[in-house]
Formats: sequence, C-alpha cells, structure tokens
Amino acid sequence: MLIDTHAHLDFPEFASDLDGVVQRAIDAGVERIITIGTSLDSSRKSIQLAERYAGVYASIGVHPNSAPEERRDFIPEFRDLAQHSKVVAVGETGLDFYRLPSDPAWIELEKTAQLAAFEQHLELAATCKKSVVIHQRESWDDTLKILSDYTGRVRAVIHCFNGSTIQARQAFELGYFISFTGIVTFKNATEVREAAAAIPIDQIMVETDAPYLAPVPYRGKRCEPAFVKETNTIIASLRGLQPEAFAAQTTRNAEVFFGLRQIS
Repeated sequence: MLIDTHAHLDFPEFASDLDGVVQRAIDAGVERIITIGTSLDSSRKSIQLAERYAGVYASIGVHPNSAPEERRDFIPEFRDLAQHSKVVAVGETGLDFYRLPSDPAWIELEKTAQLAAFEQHLELAATCKKSVVIHQRESWDDTLKILSDYTGRVRAVIHCFNGSTIQARQAFELGYFISFTGIVTFKNATEVREAAAAIPIDQIMVETDAPYLAPVPYRGKRCEPAFVKETNTIIASLRGLQPEAFAAQTTRNAEVFFGLRQIS
C-alpha cells in the first residue's frame, strides 16, 4: 500500500477522467491521496474531492505564487475549513523566489506578500494542530529561518525536495519531514538521490505533485498518483530495501504526519 502525499486533483488536467485517475491509483496500490489546495477556491475544491472519494484527503493552502493575488482575509475561512473531517493539513504554503518581477519595488512587494501568507499558515497550523505542507523554490535559507521559529509547534514536510544532502540534514535535524517526487528518477538528479538515501527512514515520504514531474518511464507525460509507485521503487533500491518494505514505512510516516490513523 502507498500514499501519494501530494497531488493536485482539482487541477484542470484531471477534469476529463478523474474517476479513472483515482481507480488507476487504487489498482497500483496507492490507496490514499492527499490533494493539495493552492488557493481559497482550490482548497474548497480539494475538500469537495475528498468528500467524493473515500481514499482522498485534503490540505488547504495558498501557494506562495498565489499569495499576492489572494484576498488578505483568507485565514478566517481556512480556520473554518480546517475543521472538516477530511482536512488533514495546512498548505501548500512557503516561499518561491524563482520567478520574481523585474522591478525591484515589485520584488519587495511579492516577497512581503509571500512571507506574510507563510507565517499566517504556520500560525493557523499551530492553532488548529495540523501538519504543514511546505513549498520552497530558490528560497531555502529564508524558508528554514522562518520554520526554525516554529520548531516544536508544528509538524512540517518540505515537499518536492530537490536539494542536497546538506540541506536535507538541515531540515530533518529540525524534526521536519522530506518528501520526494519523480525527480529522484531523473538521470541528472544525483544530489536528490543521495539525499533520498541519507534521510532518516522515519522522516521520509513520497509524492507525485501530479500533474507535474512524472517519473521515468512516464517523463514528459501527465503525472498521476499511480506513478508514485515508481518513485517508491527507486528510493527503495537506493536504500537497499524491497519496494514493499519501503512502501510500508513511508505509509506509516504519512499516517503519522497527516493523522490518518486516527481518521481510519
């Protein structure tokens, strides 16, 4: 059994065949999927999908790239949504400095909006006692600096990890989880594979980030939750484990992280 800990089932790429996507995941042994909100509207839709499918759960959040456009008073609604029985986390939230405006003044405004939203999510998670799904891109030091202030207050995962073993160690020494996508199957992902082999076994999870980052042999195609099996298999090999044993461990990790044992 596997859990895809990060997918975007509400995205338009899945609109035409979502039933098939979910069934193919089940057929591949992926019995549970966490669908991740990236805005208020996306979070509402994620909850609707969690209500529709028994094995789907929702996380509510505003992606950092959406933070400047989202209304500023989103937290009160999120506070209400967090009470839903199938909402298991807060996020995707964090910092993304990869694509910033060219105007220095707009850069500052963008960063300010992302930082404010990030801290609001973390405070919400601490208050609601929910785990947090963290996105970071070209913002590692800033992200860890903010997270360090919440160590012991929230449980967090750095999703779609694509950094070095040193960065991974910085995260897991703070007690945070790290999650890997199909990137780990790419030929040029040497650093990511090294990190996947080194992380403590009880702090690692697997995901697809579907519809993005399809693993080999599906690279270039639309990614879907069933493909998390490929990521699981290659990390198991890197760690000298059987795929079934590694899947059992990452499933336990995800159950603890998202509180799924209490729900089931």
